[in-house]
Amino acid sequence: MDSSIKKKRARGRLSREMIEDAAFEVIEKEGLSGFSMRKLAAVLGCEAMSIYHHFPSQAHLYEALVDRQVSGMVIPDDSMPWRDRIRMVMHEFRRVAKEHPAFAPFLVVYRMNSPPCLAMLNGVIGLFEAGGFGPELSARLFRTASYYLMGAILDETAGYAKGPSAVTTVDDEQLAKDFPSVMAAGTYFGTGGFDKTFELGLDMLLDEMERLRDSANAG
Repeated sequence: MDSSIKKKRARGRLSREMIEDAAFEVIEKEGLSGFSMRKLAAVLGCEAMSIYHHFPSQAHLYEALVDRQVSGMVIPDDSMPWRDRIRMVMHEFRRVAKEHPAFAPFLVVYRMNSPPCLAMLNGVIGLFEAGGFGPELSARLFRTASYYLMGAILDETAGYAKGPSAVTTVDDEQLAKDFPSVMAAGTYFGTGGFDKTFELGLDMLLDEMERLRDSANAG
C-alpha cells in the first residue's frame, strides 16, 4: 500500500480523495481490466462496503476520476492569442491523460456529460468561438481536435509506445530485409519522437483551422 494512503488512513476516516488516490494506484498497477472494488478495498485496508458509501458503483468512481482529471486542466484566458490558447489546451489534455496512462484509454473515450466535464468542454468550444470561427465551424473543429488528441493519447499510452501486440514478431534482420520502410521509420520514434510527431501534427492541424476560418470570414 502507498505510504501516503497509509498515513491518511491512520489520521482519520476514509475520504473520497483517498479512495480516488488509491483507485489510480490500483489501475496503474493492474490495468483497467484488472481493477476491482475488492482490490481497491485491499489497498485501502477496508471493506468494499466502505467504498460504496462514497461511490455507489464502479461507474460512479470512474466518473469521479475523470472529473478530477478534467478539473485539473487549465483553460487560458483571452490575454493570449487564439492559436496559443488552443495549443495550450491540447497540451493540457495530453498532459492530464498521460499522468495516469493506464486510465487514459477510458478517459479519452468517456462521454463527458458531468458538470465538471461540461464546463471544460464549454470553455474549449468557447475558445474557438472567441477566435472568430462561428458556431458551426467551432463545433466541427472542436471535434476534429478531439479526434487528433484521442488518437495521439491512445497511441502513446496503449498503442505502439508499449511495444508489439502481435504474438508472431520478426527480428531486426528480417525487419531490415522484408520491411525496410518500417524499420527506417522506427528510428524517428525513440526518445522524444512522440513529442516531435505530436507537435508536427498539431502545427498542421492549427494551420488548416486558421485557413478555414480566414476563408469562411473572407466569403
